[in-house]
Amino acid sequence: MHRSAFPLQANNDYAIIMERPTPSPLPLGPQLAQIRRSNPDLGPFFDEIVIALRGAGVGASAPKVGEMFPDFSLPTVQGSYRRLGDLLDKGPVIVNFSRGRWCPYCVHEVSAWADMLPELAAAGVRFVEITGETGGGARALGDILAASPHADVAEVLCDVDHGVALSLGLAFFAGDPLLDFYQEMGLDMHQLYGSPSGFLPVPATFALDPAGRVRFAYADVDFRERAEPADVLAALREG
Repeated sequence: MHRSAFPLQANNDYAIIMERPTPSPLPLGPQLAQIRRSNPDLGPFFDEIVIALRGAGVGASAPKVGEMFPDFSLPTVQGSYRRLGDLLDKGPVIVNFSRGRWCPYCVHEVSAWADMLPELAAAGVRFVEITGETGGGARALGDILAASPHADVAEVLCDVDHGVALSLGLAFFAGDPLLDFYQEMGLDMHQLYGSPSGFLPVPATFALDPAGRVRFAYADVDFRERAEPADVLAALREG
């Protein structure tokens, strides 16, 4: 079985955790390309899965530019609830769905957003990170954002049982081959997500104006690709 190039280590609070990558001068895209090149033997396996998911239309029904984004309410890592509508009352919001702290691509993505928080704060934009991970995984993503001096414009919400992701067409049943692959890598999806459902979220990013209308939309079942944070903010400014 293939091995990951990213170190996994035991932790009393969270069984599998990775260290935050060092800040990079590169845009997010080239950073993710470096991860991909470091695991070339995994490419064909994931390529087949991506082709099958796209063929099944996974992610195709996600909100599009110009549509109104559905309201939702989710718990924070502290247990209180946040409603999207309340956040929009304060201004534009960027909503980002990721697989979680266990995914190296997600760690780099959230780190890139943490670096963007000063620009978001200056533009009056809030950032909401949504993950189906429970407990320590969600808190660890929050710690990445908390390292920024403008962490007050960012928040991590827990999509318990992928409820919001499923309602938006942004979650799919992983299937035994993929679940078994991650299990052999030491990643128990049932434990990470606190549920035996076997669902995985589709990485996605949406920029919403204060009315809740989508100004930027990105959803791709290929978890190795993500929206460039600068492009997302630019779309909000142009809108």
